[in-house]
Amino acid sequence: MWVWLSGMVMRPIEMAQEAVRRVVKAGECVVDATIGNGHDTLFLCELVGECGKVIGFDVQATAVASTRQRVEGVAAEVCLHACGHEEMAAHVEGPVAAVMFNLGYLPRADKAVITTAETTLPALQQALELLRSKGVISVMCYPGHEGGGAEAEAVVAWAGALDRSEVRVLRYEMVNAPNHPAFLLLLEKQ
Repeated sequence: MWVWLSGMVMRPIEMAQEAVRRVVKAGECVVDATIGNGHDTLFLCELVGECGKVIGFDVQATAVASTRQRVEGVAAEVCLHACGHEEMAAHVEGPVAAVMFNLGYLPRADKAVITTAETTLPALQQALELLRSKGVISVMCYPGHEGGGAEAEAVVAWAGALDRSEVRVLRYEMVNAPNHPAFLLLLEKQ
């Protein structure tokens, strides 16, 4: 499925945001499972508004600090946790409308610190269990870096094994781009 925007094909991250935008309502609870530099966290804050709640996770203190600075002054309630996304269930009470994952490493930081299948798969399972009916999980996969390919394969295998009557899974990617381009998985809970 290709979506055209102003004559241009949407990038996978834009498609992730559009899918989340269509599902999340003001006042809901959402999760940024990998806050990084806080761009998705800020995007989610704008969607849920002053009565909503955004919960975020990252193992790197610099990610938490830069995200805290980025969302300073937003109306939404924001709870940032300096821990891995695999601890989501301990910090989030469902149901949630959306969960966004941006796998890989923190840009302009230590590229040796990456998400892995060992933590991402449990986090995805927890996210699915916390998700409300018709809620969405977006997963940006980056197979082009060391360790990224193995993680992406594991995530695709996990998602592909889900029961279609419970979860619909869509893969969105540029097929003819070089160097193992990023791709998006969207999961919609039935």
